[in-house]
Amino acid sequence: MPTTAVQAMSFGDHLEELRRRLIVALLGIIPILAVCLVFGKSILLFLLKPLEHQLLRAGQAPTLQALSPVETFGAYVKVSTVAAVLVSVPWLLAQLWLFVKPGLYENERRFARLLMPMSVLLTAAGAAFLYYAMLPVALFFLISFGAGVAQPGVPAAPIAAETTLGSLPILDADPLDSPPGSMWVLRPTHQLRIRIDDGSVWSTPLTTGALIAQQYRIKEYVDMIFVLGVVFALAFQTPIVVLLLSWVGIVDPRELAKRRRHAFALCAILGAVLTPTGDPASMMLLTLPLYFLFEMGLTLARVLPASRVAGDAPTREGASDGAMDDEG
Repeated sequence: MPTTAVQAMSFGDHLEELRRRLIVALLGIIPILAVCLVFGKSILLFLLKPLEHQLLRAGQAPTLQALSPVETFGAYVKVSTVAAVLVSVPWLLAQLWLFVKPGLYENERRFARLLMPMSVLLTAAGAAFLYYAMLPVALFFLISFGAGVAQPGVPAAPIAAETTLGSLPILDADPLDSPPGSMWVLRPTHQLRIRIDDGSVWSTPLTTGALIAQQYRIKEYVDMIFVLGVVFALAFQTPIVVLLLSWVGIVDPRELAKRRRHAFALCAILGAVLTPTGDPASMMLLTLPLYFLFEMGLTLARVLPASRVAGDAPTREGASDGAMDDEG
C-alpha cells in the first residue's frame, strides 16, 4: 500500500496560509493584551518586588527614579505587552502548528509534539528560576557592593552638656490618630513620614549614609529583567539542544557522557558570559542549572532515541521510496 504523502501546496497558497495564520494569531493576542493592560500595575509591582526587598535588606530606601514624564507609563505598557505575548504563547504555537502540520510527515509530527511542549515548560522553568533564585542573589550582591564601596567620613564627637537632642519614634506602621505636623520613622520602608493638615502622609527616603546612593531607573530595571529573561529562556533549552544533536547523529550520548568535565567547563564559561551582572554568585547560580540541564538532555537522549520517537511512522525517505515504487 503506498505511503500517504504530505499535502502539496503552491508557493502562493503557502503565502496565503501564512498571512491568514498571522492575522488569526494577532487577533487572538488583542483581547489578552487588553486584559494585561488592566492588570499592568500588578504585573509591574510583581517585577519590582525583588528589587524592593533587596534594597530594604541592604539598608536602602526602596525608591526608583523616572527621569522623564513618560518613563513610568512606558514601563507599564512594556510589561503589559510582554505579559500578553507570554500568555499568548500556547495560542501562537497552535497557529504555528496548524501552518506547518500539513507539510510534515507523521514521524516529523511526533518530534514536534514532543519538543514544543518541552520547550514551553523549560522556558517557564527558566523564568521561575530567574525570579525566585537568581534575582534575589544578584540584586543583593550588586546593591550591597554599591552601597559599601564608598562611605563618607562623618566625624563623631561627644555632645556638650547643654545640648538637647530631639527624637523621633521608630514605628512598624503608620499611626492612625497622629495629629498634623507629627513625624516618625517607618522602619519597614526606611522612610521619614510626616502627617500634614489634610490628613495625608508625606515621606522622604532614608539610607544608611553611603556615599553612592542606590537609586535605579525603572526603565533600566525593567530592561534588565527582560534581557535576563531572554538569556534564561535560551539557556534552559539545553536539554532540547542535546536531544536534537543526538537525534541527527552529531553527538553520541555514550561518548558525550565521557566528557562531563568538558561540559561543566563549558557551562561555567556560558554562566560567566550570559550573566549580565557578572558577580560570582550569579555565575555559579547559572552554571549549576546549565549543567543539570545538560545531564537532563543526556538522559532524554538515552531514553528517547530518534527511532523510538518516530516508531513505525513513515519517513520522508520511506515516502519517496513508496512513490517511486508506485511509479514503477
